[in-house]
Amino acid sequence: MSHNDGAAYSSAAYNSTIGIQAETVHDSTIYFVHPDASPQEKYRVGVRLLEDGVPSRAREMITDAIVHGHDGTEVRFHWVLAMLSARTHHDLTTEEVERLRYASRLVRTYAEDEWKEALRVTFDLLAVLSTTGSETGPVLKQLQDLPHRQHDAILRHLDVILTGGLKDDLWEETLGQARAERFGNDRVQRVWAYFAPTPIGARAVRPRPSTAAAAKAALPVRAVLFVISSALLWALALIADPAQAIVELPVALGAGLTAAHFGIRWWGREPRPGLTAEAHVPHPGDPAFTEDGFTKRVRHSFDHYFSVRRPHGFTSDAWLAHTVQIRSGLAAEISDLYRESRIGVERVDWLIRYLAEDARDRHNNGTLFDRHRQDQTSGRTKALAVAALAVLGVAALAAFGTAATGAAQPRPLWAFLAVLGAVWSGHATGSRWLEVRREERRLDRETQEYLEQLTARQIAYQRWQSFLDEKRPSEQEMETWLTCDKTSFVDEALRHHRLTWRDLITHTILVAPGPSYKRGRVRGGPWRYSHYVFRLFLFTQDGIREISSEFNFSDGTRRNEQRSNYRFDALASVQVTENADVGYDLELFLTNGPARKIRVKDADAHQLAPTENPQEISEINLSAAGSPHTFRLLEGIAADGKSWIERHGPDGLAPFQIAG
Repeated sequence: MSHNDGAAYSSAAYNSTIGIQAETVHDSTIYFVHPDASPQEKYRVGVRLLEDGVPSRAREMITDAIVHGHDGTEVRFHWVLAMLSARTHHDLTTEEVERLRYASRLVRTYAEDEWKEALRVTFDLLAVLSTTGSETGPVLKQLQDLPHRQHDAILRHLDVILTGGLKDDLWEETLGQARAERFGNDRVQRVWAYFAPTPIGARAVRPRPSTAAAAKAALPVRAVLFVISSALLWALALIADPAQAIVELPVALGAGLTAAHFGIRWWGREPRPGLTAEAHVPHPGDPAFTEDGFTKRVRHSFDHYFSVRRPHGFTSDAWLAHTVQIRSGLAAEISDLYRESRIGVERVDWLIRYLAEDARDRHNNGTLFDRHRQDQTSGRTKALAVAALAVLGVAALAAFGTAATGAAQPRPLWAFLAVLGAVWSGHATGSRWLEVRREERRLDRETQEYLEQLTARQIAYQRWQSFLDEKRPSEQEMETWLTCDKTSFVDEALRHHRLTWRDLITHTILVAPGPSYKRGRVRGGPWRYSHYVFRLFLFTQDGIREISSEFNFSDGTRRNEQRSNYRFDALASVQVTENADVGYDLELFLTNGPARKIRVKDADAHQLAPTENPQEISEINLSAAGSPHTFRLLEGIAADGKSWIERHGPDGLAPFQIAG
């Protein structure tokens, strides 16, 4: 996911800017079928597309299934709904009308079942629409007697094509169903999960490669020289004074072993990078200081989550001050781990939140700074190491004195060379040995920490991913909530203008992205938005009533409602502009005002998977927004003006005879 700024649009209604805050594409195979898929599988996908608000693709899939032999009452029922969903009879081609007539004649040939009855009722409703003054009571009774699944599907998908008195008779039922389902399935608490970015996988800092190879290679030569030098020194001491040398030798050996034991605990310990705050404070010119620096956003996210995930008894400021060193190290670690992925910080927020909670929990059980304390050598260890080295030095000098005292030349010279060689080779051997042991201990410690951290983070990642999967609404739920919002909006508009469905010639509603939205979709499906702009056009004998409003999809609230009224001949022209890098814009040119530019959809080519067809996805999004139907109506009115009424008004409506 990445941050992108949507193109601005100007509108007489809003004069606002659309900005993309986040984009999420859910990996899913619900809309994809293999080229060799069976007709049954294609039908299944077509039904799901229909239920999820993509009737244009549903028509293609179900038609393909029928062509390849998968037919029957259930299949034909969903095919008819797909043909009519979000369309009026003006949107149907001559070929499509003929195919519907053919399907109506097939009904009598099917065996009796609930799907055949639903199919018969659907065609009966269409027949009532085509006959002026028809009695609607019997067909409405048949509709009421259908099982809920078929009944609700007919009401939903024939919403646009049903008009006039028939729509009046069904409206209260449609509205009641929308009120019941609008906030169902815990909508307010779950919508956010649909737009939540897909979390990126868990990572941890890998152990640094060992650098002990060079030290190991040099260690044998220096060790052999130390052994030879030490042996020569003690041999000379034994020759000069055996009794004294026998005392000095075990003292030196004991001091050497003690120095080695405590020395490895002191000098063999190397702090792991990332523990000091000073190492991670950005300097001017670093990416963290840039406006969109990834490191800066990571640090801000750490500050946020540490301030809200704090132990009891701490204020936000006090806890931030207490953990400044830890936060700085963790922020640098996360920035380094994920910077090359070119992701937004939102995809790694789950890990930052987990680390904040982990710091809080470790403070509560008293282990917050244990890692820092483990890297600090105690004063007792240091004192014993220094004391052992001092004793070793004294013993070595004593041995040198014993070997050189009272001896004739050249024994003092050999003793001097032996002690000089022992000191040099001993220091070199000890340094190399400490380096090797330090690297081995460091590698073991970092490997253990890496495995522990990675395991803990993987568990946290799986827990968050499972939580998102559980909370995320399905496509059908999202479409149901959106449909209910549109129904509620239409009802309020009718009430405001004191109109009934009998007063309308037709209507259309255009759904567009709202200001400062987040958007998400499943692969192969339409974009869904956290904020919408609903634009309703009511066509009456007197002209056009346009009502628009911004909708917050999370809680169903709306604001900034705008209303316009104009005559048919006031709509001078309609222009649709497509820009692959920006999106679709609809421009309405009125004779008595400036052009009105309405954003229909944003560009989405950069978010498509390689298997997705950009043109196909664009058509899906336009269809889901109600754009084709709206464009066709507005373009027809702009071209014909008042004469549009004469052909499409109640008195001039051409017979819509489908049922045979």
